[in-house]
Amino acid sequence: MRCYAQAILDSGIPQDNHVVVSGIGCSGRVAGYMKIDSYHTTHGRAIPFAVGLKLANPELTVTVFSGDGDLAAIGGNHLIHAARRNVDISVICANNFNYGMTGGQLGPTTPFGARTTTSPYGSPELPFNLPYLLAASGANFVARWTTIHVRQLKRDILYMFSKPGFSFVEVLVPCPVGFGKMNFIDEGLDEMLLYKERCVIADGIPIDELGIDLRTDQPIYVGRFIDRDLAPYRPVRLEDIE
Repeated sequence: MRCYAQAILDSGIPQDNHVVVSGIGCSGRVAGYMKIDSYHTTHGRAIPFAVGLKLANPELTVTVFSGDGDLAAIGGNHLIHAARRNVDISVICANNFNYGMTGGQLGPTTPFGARTTTSPYGSPELPFNLPYLLAASGANFVARWTTIHVRQLKRDILYMFSKPGFSFVEVLVPCPVGFGKMNFIDEGLDEMLLYKERCVIADGIPIDELGIDLRTDQPIYVGRFIDRDLAPYRPVRLEDIE
């Protein structure tokens, strides 16, 4: 949230033109903490609200700030179709690998083998590789950082404000009371130390190999993965048809 706030201050865009939209979850509280126009929406529906705002007033800089469960599970269809349409909004996904606010349940990004309250013997499912999913869906910009990569994260949020089309940044964040305690990562600082030791800037790594496996010493790849210039979505107007 601090990286987002700093990017707003550095953007030169009037604060009245910034809007943040969040869904339900721990990160959903951002809409209440930011002193800009904000919408705290229903579970999974942050992106439809954001798309409506952008289409109604294209001058707004619209940012969705929500969690992996809200965006990739109940909101998954909205996520991929907004990317497919390349709608001109920015999405910040706080990925803590579980449903941290409602009891630490298995989510769509829970790593294979990781324990949660609903997978006490380890997740039997392969998780979403979110950068791969968003790139394949048509997003113009896709990146991944963690909560220790504050300079890179702020830089890329600032970049998303001026990048036409759909932009997405995944931020790996600690959840010590949910995911951490179930996987012997007792403190938030322990998870950040894990990121410090394991994260590698992706350089020439195929995007389908950016999945996260916390059971091994496999690197956790971070960085900018996609930066392209596909035409952003423009609604069809009656005068265009005529």
